[in-house]
Amino acid sequence: MTGVSMPDLTTDRLLLRQWRDSDREPFAALNADPAVMEHFPRLVTREESDALIDRASASITDQGWGLWAVEVRETGEFIGFTGMAVPRFEAAFLPGVEIGWRLAKSAWGNGYAPEAARAVLDFGFGPAGMSEILSFTAATNLPSQRVMQKIGMIHDEAGDFDHPRIPAGHRLQRHVLYRISR
Repeated sequence: MTGVSMPDLTTDRLLLRQWRDSDREPFAALNADPAVMEHFPRLVTREESDALIDRASASITDQGWGLWAVEVRETGEFIGFTGMAVPRFEAAFLPGVEIGWRLAKSAWGNGYAPEAARAVLDFGFGPAGMSEILSFTAATNLPSQRVMQKIGMIHDEAGDFDHPRIPAGHRLQRHVLYRISR
C-alpha cells in the first residue's frame, strides 16, 4: 500500500487520524511526563518527540497505516497515539507488526486505550490484511498488559524476552509478549 492515504478511524468517542503540527506541543508534554513514561527507560526530548511524529506520519503516508494521532471526538482534544508499527530491533518472535499506545495521563481511566486499540485491530485484520498482531511491554507495566487482555490478546509466556535496547539489569529489561490472530 505504498503512497496510500490512511483513512481516519473512528469509534464512538475517538478519532484516530494523521498527525497535525498542532499535536507537537501536547505530544512533547506527554513524552516528558514522568508518569506517562514510567515504563520507559527515560523521558523523550522535544526533538525526539517531533522525530517520532515525523516517522509516524511518513509511515501512514507510505503504508496506509502506522501510529495514528488520537483525539476525543467531542472536544477535539489530542490525547496521544494508538497504532501499529514494525519493531526496529531483533528478537526471536520477529518479524511482525506491533500494536501500541501512549496516552496523556489526563486521558487515563476512561477506557480510551482499549477502545482505540480495538479500532486498530479491526483495521489491521481488515483492510491491512494482517494475520497476527503482537504487543509487548515491560513486565512491570501492568496497565498496558490489562489493555492487551481487554482487547483479546493472549500472553505468550514462552516469548517473553529481555529487550535488546535496554541495558542488562535495568528494571525494565524484562518484557512480556502478547499475540492476537485474525
